[in-house]
Amino acid sequence: MADDLRIEAPPLLEAHLPIDAAIVLGSGLAGLASAVEDAISVPYEQIPGIPRPESQVAGHAGRLVIGTIAGKRVACFEGRVHRYQGFSAKDAAFPARLASGLGAPVLIVTNAAGGVADHLSPGQLVLLSDQVNLTGDSPLVGWPGPEGGVPFVPMRDAYDPELRQIAVQSALALDIELEPEGVYFGLLGPAYETPAEVEMLKRMGADVVGMSTVPEVIAARALDIRVLGFSLVTNVAAGHGLSHEEVLEAGRVAAHNMERLVTDILARLP
Repeated sequence: MADDLRIEAPPLLEAHLPIDAAIVLGSGLAGLASAVEDAISVPYEQIPGIPRPESQVAGHAGRLVIGTIAGKRVACFEGRVHRYQGFSAKDAAFPARLASGLGAPVLIVTNAAGGVADHLSPGQLVLLSDQVNLTGDSPLVGWPGPEGGVPFVPMRDAYDPELRQIAVQSALALDIELEPEGVYFGLLGPAYETPAEVEMLKRMGADVVGMSTVPEVIAARALDIRVLGFSLVTNVAAGHGLSHEEVLEAGRVAAHNMERLVTDILARLP
């Protein structure tokens, strides 16, 4: 089987390379793309190899924005596909796969997540320190590994310790409340978790739970990309009256802090 984990940059993007960091913008967090200077916007349908759903999930624009933030060349993915839309984990990992083709050494992943840990409440930003894959799939299934290597990818430091330290420093400098460590549990979805499932996740050590991100991080590490991750707690998991509109609203409220934080982190990157 061919080594096709990496998606090569299409010719229409070659003039805008290399990229210093790729950023995946989760539900309701697309506002960061508006901070990109000298930006070009490319709809996903113009990029070969990117999976396209029949309809976009609300809060996911479906385009790639390339430009500059804080002096760094960035590629912002406004939208991702999910396993629950019928895609494989390999498809769901396309931002990391294309980030490799764009030459990005760093991938910043963001998501809207349910708060499982008792100390978390809606509106909080969580710096991810680890993850658990409960989706039942991996983007590395069928992958032979890099040339001359094997497909067994170390995941001990899935979320880069040095990048996490930079994020903490940025949060302190900006006086932004940031939960410094959180374990993200990735589930298949699209149904939200039942109270029994939330209790199970809590006992297993989950801080936040969501339906994305995990495939991207696995693929990024396989492609030797360093990862920094954030969850925006948009609801208490298994909370009453939860709707996708509430998820998006929580994202809008916290989007300004996320924009400030990521901008400062980019400025601090070597």
